[in-house]
Amino acid sequence: MTTLNIVQVGDPVLRLSARALTPAEILGPEIRRLIESMRETLRAAPGVGLAAPQIGRSLRLAVIEDRAEYHRGLPAEEMTAKGRVPVPFHVIVNPEIIAYSPDGANFFEGCLSLNGYLAEVRRAQSVRVRCLDEQGIEKTIAASGWYARILQHEIDHLNGGLYIDRMDSRTFSSRQNYELFRDPTPVTSRQEPLA
Repeated sequence: MTTLNIVQVGDPVLRLSARALTPAEILGPEIRRLIESMRETLRAAPGVGLAAPQIGRSLRLAVIEDRAEYHRGLPAEEMTAKGRVPVPFHVIVNPEIIAYSPDGANFFEGCLSLNGYLAEVRRAQSVRVRCLDEQGIEKTIAASGWYARILQHEIDHLNGGLYIDRMDSRTFSSRQNYELFRDPTPVTSRQEPLA
């Protein structure tokens, strides 16, 4: 498999509401190849989520994986505050958030389609998501902490949204300035872009 180009902010595909996939399409060879290429692209970036619009395909499909190796060197208090735990690779197709918790949390997010920037975004602490998996089987995901944030971020992409639509604009920063002025721990060792 090959890695795919990740489109950057300003590309119109990032602002479209993506098209739903049928179970037959999900099981077809084209989508199977796309999923494998998206997995390789996500790992190469690296990131913890990648939505099809980010590689120029307006499809309601995203891949997610928060690997344990991404957590090495992160302070335990940060991991606890974010509710961050490893999340195995999986695919969400035609996802819909069916429930949000009333409590929210503010954390900095990055995005592979806004390479080099971060901002603080308020997100629900937990969500329930109805979707199809890579076999076309319906499932419901109950997620909390960082995993819930990843799901919300990826589903925003599928609806034509970006984190900059939800950010506290006063916190928008380049990664370099974030490292210089906000946090003594370099971002490159603290967090990966969500998607």
